[in-house]
Order: sequence, then structure tokens, then C-alpha cells
Amino acid sequence: MTEAKKTQTNQGEKTIGAFVAEDYRSAAIFEKYGIDFCCGGEVTLGAACREKGLDPETLVREIEATKKSPIERNENYAAWDLPDLADHIVSAHHAWLNENTAQIATYARKIAEVHGANHPEVVEIAGIFDEIAADMMEHLREEEEVLFPAVKRLEEARKAGTKPREEDRATIRDCLETLHSDHQAIGDAVHAIRRLSGDYAIPEDVCNTFVVTYRKLREFEDDLHKHVHLENNILFPKAAQI
Repeated sequence: MTEAKKTQTNQGEKTIGAFVAEDYRSAAIFEKYGIDFCCGGEVTLGAACREKGLDPETLVREIEATKKSPIERNENYAAWDLPDLADHIVSAHHAWLNENTAQIATYARKIAEVHGANHPEVVEIAGIFDEIAADMMEHLREEEEVLFPAVKRLEEARKAGTKPREEDRATIRDCLETLHSDHQAIGDAVHAIRRLSGDYAIPEDVCNTFVVTYRKLREFEDDLHKHVHLENNILFPKAAQI
């Protein structure tokens, strides 16, 4: 096997999450081809391409093209230490969810009441999003009050060369299993909303609130992708290692 062929094979065996963890700019390529890089980040590039009928070499070339300029320090999340990464997730993604989730749920219920007769899909979307909103608030609380403090204490112990508390190790193990499962369930629900909405296509006979709701649902999905990627592909594996 030639060296080039070996490299292609190795790239095909790398997970989607690993590509994006190395350089977040590759996420744009996976989004372009409809490949899930957050909840589906454990799938290899080769497997994802086979499922979509794509040529892995094409994606690798496009990913390499995104790396022509040096990555900015503030985007190189894989190089951040765990406390900084946890704080960033809270200040950027948890804050966005706290500011927007309840409003989106209210809008979704409103358009279900007004447009549900002609567009029954929005009734189902409103119900799904209500479940997401309830689950998400508990999910954020567990991260902020349980997981992230335990991770910070273990990281402090590691840097100080002291023995970590066993209860923190047990907390992290339990949380990682629960939160990873939560991510999968929320990701599946968001994908269901995208499917029901026809990729957030706006019908011609709807009001401005309908338009705003679909726009906010798309923003919710976009934020979720980056949020879950930072946890599933970077923070959770690093926390498991320590």
C-alpha cells in the first residue's frame, strides 16, 4: 500500500468528532454534507461517507483546505484547559439557552394554536420542543452544579500533584454517562423538528411569528451543535482521562 493510500485509510478511520476537535473549522464541511459532528461524532469518516454516498477523499481535501490559515487561539478549543472550557460553555452556550429556550417554546406553542389546523406539523414541533426545554434546564443544572465543579477540583489536584477526591471521580463517571445519554436524546429530538419542518422551510400562508419561530429553532440547533461538540468530543473525553 502506498503512503498516500495509507493516509487516506487512516483518515477514513478517524471519527468525525476527532476531526472537529482538532480544528472546529472542519465542522462547516460536515454541515455542508449533512453529517452530524456532535451527537454523531463517534462515527468514523468512512462510515459517515458510506451512509451518505460520499467520497471520503473529497471531504478530506475540503477539510485540509480550511486549514490553510493558522487557527485562532480562541477557536482552538482542544488546547484549552478544562476549567476554561467549562467556563466558556457556561458563559456562551448555557447563557444563550437560558435567554432563548423559554421564548422559543412560547413562540412554538403560539404558532401551533394559530396555524396548527393548516400545518399540523407545528403542533408536534411545539410538543417536542416543550420536552427539550424541560430536559435542557435539568441538564444545564447538572453540568453547572455537579459535573463542572468536580472537573475543576480534579484538574486542580492534578496540577498540584495531589490525590484527587474519590467522590469527585465517581461523580464525573456518573455524570458523563447520564449527560452523554441526554445529548443523544436532545439531538434526536432536534433532528425530528428539522425533519417535521422540512429543514425550516417557511410556508407562504403564515405570520411573522411563524417566521421568527423557525429562525430561532434553526439558531437553537446551530448553537446545540457547537455546544454538544465541545462536550462530547473535547471536555467529556478529557474529563474521563483525569
